[in-house]
Amino acid sequence: MKLRFAPSPTGYLHVGNARLAIANALYARNHGGKFLLRIDDTDVERSKAEYEQGIKTDLEWLGLGWDEIAHQSQRLDRYALAIEALKASGRLYPCFESELELAAKREARLKARKPPIYDRAMLRLTPEQRERAEANGKTPYWRFRLSDGHKSWRDLVMGDLSVKLTAISDPVLVRADGTVLYTLASVVDDMELGVTHIIRGEDHITNTGVQLDIIEALGGRPNRFTFAHLPLLLDEGGGKLSKRFDALSLRALRHDGMEPQSVVSYLSKIGSSDDPVPMTLEQSIASYDLSHVSKSAARFDMQHLLGLNRRLLHSLSFEDVKVRLPQGADEAFWNAIRGNVDLTGEIAFWWDVVQGEIAPPALSDEAAFLAQAEQTLPAAPLDSESWKLWTNALKEASGRKGKALFHPLRLALTGEDAGPELHALLPLMGRERVIRRLQEAALT
Repeated sequence: MKLRFAPSPTGYLHVGNARLAIANALYARNHGGKFLLRIDDTDVERSKAEYEQGIKTDLEWLGLGWDEIAHQSQRLDRYALAIEALKASGRLYPCFESELELAAKREARLKARKPPIYDRAMLRLTPEQRERAEANGKTPYWRFRLSDGHKSWRDLVMGDLSVKLTAISDPVLVRADGTVLYTLASVVDDMELGVTHIIRGEDHITNTGVQLDIIEALGGRPNRFTFAHLPLLLDEGGGKLSKRFDALSLRALRHDGMEPQSVVSYLSKIGSSDDPVPMTLEQSIASYDLSHVSKSAARFDMQHLLGLNRRLLHSLSFEDVKVRLPQGADEAFWNAIRGNVDLTGEIAFWWDVVQGEIAPPALSDEAAFLAQAEQTLPAAPLDSESWKLWTNALKEASGRKGKALFHPLRLALTGEDAGPELHALLPLMGRERVIRRLQEAALT
């Protein structure tokens, strides 16, 4: 068994194509198969080395190592052989219509209430007409003549599927400049690189029917391949997620402090009958099951992912997370703040709260109370009991209780309305920093 993930290095990975990478990798690992990373870099103008490296970095961050790697730009000779074979068999034929001519034909068919598919006019081109077109400076592009009838297969997610080929335009496989298009290149790669299972989005269903026809035309065995088409991924409002991919790139999630385990746990279960829960990569592999995937579109919910990430972070021990903590941060710091972080990117903020500087809040109207707080603060060193001793003494001195007592202290010491328990933060801050903040807040 071999599965593949085939990104184009024309941009960074987002949650949509990361979901496909995760599906293919987990399925391969679960069944003892191999995972191929195929870089679809035939688009020379848009493909960039930094995007390819970004894709690799993202996959490694997720823990999805690959067994093999292939680059389409290094396989152009294989595509050329397939092109010549299809030409020789008469299945690939030259076309000379311009974009304007094709648009006019499409409009005419629509007005005549006919399906807007290609009319195969170029199949009737005589050798003399082709010579005349080329003599006039026209260079042909090449279409694949689809078979009559339909192509059917048993899909691992969608069940029995069938594509009526006569309802589809003959696809262009080779541009006028000679570059091969994805539909053919992908078929040649899958056939020659030993791919057996293909998991991709449901927007490829029609394309699968076409590719099965091409496989047969090249002398391959279509039944050698097993397909699974995952339903579309939508945003919270039910719209196409593609409009928001830039905000949901893996590099952005990583930069914000999302845990890779959370991303894999969430994207491997979204749209299935299994509720996403924090899992190790090994648990995600062992539990991955395409039979649990729904046929309906799934909705990506950032709040759900954040909640899952929060649960994961709260469960991590100091040993699990210490390499990502600021220099000098100890177990007491992590235990104090871990219940209040949704993303590891927030850890640095709480480190500044206990060991750095914060913007003093405007509490000049509480100056008298804060002065009382300074006077009643226990002597150094502050420990886990100091908060209780302090607030009891301050309660007696000020006559305050509840929110009126605690909220000004929290604002002055942390600059926040909510956060970790102050009895745990106080010893980490130290007496001098606490006094300085009380004084600064009273003057602001």
